[in-house]
Amino acid sequence: MALTISGVRINGSLTAVHIIPPPPPPPYGLYSSGKNQKGQLGDGTTVDKSNLIQVGASVDWASVDAGADSSAAIKTDGTMWAWGTNYQGKLGQGDTTDRSSPVQIGALTTWSTVSAGSDSFVARKTDGTLWAWGRNYAGMLGIGDETARSSPVQIGALTNWSKISAGGYFTLAIKTDGTLWSWGHNAGFGAGRLGLGNTTNYSSPKQIGADTNWANIASSFLVALATKTNGTLWAWGAGLGGALGVGDITNRSSPTQVGALTTWSTISAYNYGISAIKTDGTLWAAGFNNYGQLGIGDTDNRSSPVQVGALTTWLRIGAGQYHMTAIKTDGTLWTWGRNSYGRLGIGDTNNRSSPVQIGSSTTWSVVSGTQSIHSHAIG
Repeated sequence: MALTISGVRINGSLTAVHIIPPPPPPPYGLYSSGKNQKGQLGDGTTVDKSNLIQVGASVDWASVDAGADSSAAIKTDGTMWAWGTNYQGKLGQGDTTDRSSPVQIGALTTWSTVSAGSDSFVARKTDGTLWAWGRNYAGMLGIGDETARSSPVQIGALTNWSKISAGGYFTLAIKTDGTLWSWGHNAGFGAGRLGLGNTTNYSSPKQIGADTNWANIASSFLVALATKTNGTLWAWGAGLGGALGVGDITNRSSPTQVGALTTWSTISAYNYGISAIKTDGTLWAAGFNNYGQLGIGDTDNRSSPVQVGALTTWLRIGAGQYHMTAIKTDGTLWTWGRNSYGRLGIGDTNNRSSPVQIGSSTTWSVVSGTQSIHSHAIG
């Protein structure tokens, strides 16, 4: 059984490692909880659920991402599916009809990654091309105009896109050469979230700086977050409530380093905050904490990262609108934060300010969140 080793290299030496076990063997069922008035849970109804419920009978789901009132997922066969509200065609079906169960987007079997924005989706194919659809406010689809699309359209002609993250009316992407790019809405309250040093909107991809060592990206409604290959953590966008983790509440229009550590590994961003896992398996968070979404047992905001408990077994983290879902190395699933509509999946609607386990299964492999009032997990 193969293991993935995530590490940080400084001057050619591996200084820290995070051994990531492989996901459990299939089947991979898709599960949902939370708000469902637009069918965004995908279970064929519009009834809210406070416990995780399985979406259909398929057990071949590979990845999932939840946006505002809609979701998209990719199966192990490379097909892509979407459900929920279909505002301005964001389900990719060529129409604007809502769906309460997953519907396939086209017939292709070459989809690799999908990311959900506020009212749009962006996806990458196995050939390295990038595609987007849905609402196109301020050019957030990256296709050079502001016209909505109800079916996937290609962003440029490049075949070297590697990673994507759709935020609130903007998108981040990394190319295979390690460069970082952004496009979409860049003004207003979250001024500067494109990281370009200004507050100008862009309808086509623009490079952020000149660095070629970007590793991972995450975004939320107003916050952008990234790591470099040297293990450093960077944030930009809205600083309200200490959301960027840089010790103040000031907006940043260019990437700003979060502390000086070089041991950051896995990242996620929620509305007005960030969360990240270090190479030692510890979990950290910063930003607004009005619902206990930092997971540190209180509701006080933090403008610098604080550790969530003392455990060193955190593996993956997914941030929702004001809640978190995470997986430990033992395959268990945990959640905390705001619990309106039962989005935490623990059977009630009470907020939690510290991690609580969802059920007893030890086969969870994927969590999702973004800007949603609902949650998804695969396991």
